[in-house]
Amino acid sequence: MEQLLEQIRKQAGEALDSCADLKELDELRIKYLGKKGELTAILKQMGGLSPEERPVMGQRANEVRAYIEEKIKSRMDELGKKALEMRLAQETIDITIPGRRQQMGGLHPLSIVTEDMISIFQSMGFDVVDGPEIETDYYNFEALNLPKDHPARDMQDTFYIAENILLRSQTSAAQVRVMETRKPPIRIICPGRVFRSDEVDATHSPVFHQMEGLVVDRGITMCDLKGVLEQFAHEVYGPETQVRFRPSFFPFTEPSVEVDVSCSACGGTGCKVCKGAGWIEILGAGMVHPNVLRCCGIDPEVYSGFAFGIGLDRITTTRYKISDIRLLFENDVRFLEQFQ
Repeated sequence: MEQLLEQIRKQAGEALDSCADLKELDELRIKYLGKKGELTAILKQMGGLSPEERPVMGQRANEVRAYIEEKIKSRMDELGKKALEMRLAQETIDITIPGRRQQMGGLHPLSIVTEDMISIFQSMGFDVVDGPEIETDYYNFEALNLPKDHPARDMQDTFYIAENILLRSQTSAAQVRVMETRKPPIRIICPGRVFRSDEVDATHSPVFHQMEGLVVDRGITMCDLKGVLEQFAHEVYGPETQVRFRPSFFPFTEPSVEVDVSCSACGGTGCKVCKGAGWIEILGAGMVHPNVLRCCGIDPEVYSGFAFGIGLDRITTTRYKISDIRLLFENDVRFLEQFQ
């Protein structure tokens, strides 16, 4: 038995010295020290030894086990260190190599224009408010002087969710909510998305963006409206921009106007962008209709006001000379990178 133990010690030592990796090392551990290993098999034979031989062979077997365990531990440290060195060599980083420049994002052109316009109107003393995109028929139409049988409703193809619930077709709905909860003086703007059942083309989309403006106070006149909108146009398009007001009709304002600015692409001489007219319509406006004030609990004999609705998509396309509104919604990175 002593010869067998010495043979196991010698074979295990040689095998451990030559093993190439941690996997092979673990296999050798199982081969010699496992439950079915060679050393365990020898120890099971000790029952056939005499009482005098058992302690001697037991001590010898323990010495062999201790030798193999120490050899395994030493070899594991060596192989672990070698594996670490190989990994570090493979993962070496040359700190002298220039780093990769991080790609920076940017604001969407609609967001740029919206934030600029908010800043312009805030400098004039306007507050920014918000309104729900899912509206009731009352706030979207009736409270704005458009009863159910009003012919002007045919001007808008509305997305109805239920009989009296719809996707708002104009941010004007927000002005009613504000006038119901605030007392004059009121000076607010409400930017947001609106929805109409339009065919998609270069100038139309079923989803677009507006900014509603409202001022209500004592003694508000058309001159105040004209001054605010001219200042706005000069801030957006430049001080050389010309502004003109044309009579129009909106049920919730009286009198009503449409506002044009001289084409920024051709300077008013006529081009493809302005379709040869030299002017581009940017918004509709007017004095708040007395019926709207009265519906919101504001006495039209005491207070007056003006309102305007700006198409943010139109402002964006004219400001950046974008020929197709669909580019604002397609998320083409090549297009958006131009605004970073």
